[in-house]
Amino acid sequence: MASSSPSPSPPAQARGGRNPLEEWSGRVRALEAGFRAWMAKQPIHVEAAVTTAAGAVQGGALGGLMGSITADGGAPWVPPLPPNANPQAMASFKQAQALAAGPLVQARNFAVMSGTNAGISCVMRRIRGVDDIQGSMTAAFGSGVLFSLVSGMGTPNPVANAITSGVGFAVFQGGFFMIGQRFSKPQGVSEHNYYARTSSMLQNLGLEKYEKNFRKGLLTDHTLPLLTDSALKDVKIPPGPRLIILDQIKRDPWLAKAQ
Repeated sequence: MASSSPSPSPPAQARGGRNPLEEWSGRVRALEAGFRAWMAKQPIHVEAAVTTAAGAVQGGALGGLMGSITADGGAPWVPPLPPNANPQAMASFKQAQALAAGPLVQARNFAVMSGTNAGISCVMRRIRGVDDIQGSMTAAFGSGVLFSLVSGMGTPNPVANAITSGVGFAVFQGGFFMIGQRFSKPQGVSEHNYYARTSSMLQNLGLEKYEKNFRKGLLTDHTLPLLTDSALKDVKIPPGPRLIILDQIKRDPWLAKAQ
């Protein structure tokens, strides 16, 4: 009797009943959630330093890419500056040079701008407890000032022109923030104010999916100092996240302080 041929091995996605891509994505999300939880437990200066470094790396990569594209022939032509140009024209010329520079220069400029914006945004969010227009405009002002100084713009009045650039950045960012707020969830904006700190805390911990549990139980920002394990259990939050949330409230004076 002929022996039967061995059956083919099951496909990769059938092993363990999981798709390898889904498993890898789950591990990435778990690492991200763990990093957020670690960051939320750090002092404000540690979180700001890490956030600033990450923003600088991202900005540097973007600036280097843009500089490489312009170096390959996509750079706008910058006209020569007349010999007796006024200071305003000189500042505009320097700005055009900064935006049409090579990869290394643009990587430096964008690293400073993005890192500063990310760091100030982080500090403002920890202080104010929410991403609002004040924090957004403050971060934009700081990044605009440093971008102006580092990129060589503003000659012969670097400080005055740096402040002007910062104000321009802040106004521009403030306008975008207001437009974004107007077109995102126009209903229930006032209700969001009652959960601003709760939402920020849960996002930092990687537990944002439990925000709906807080809302169903009417656990607003005012109840954060009063939260207990039984209260979180009543709104169907599992034991692990309950421990993380209560530990974060105990560690962070801003959350433990009564509103």
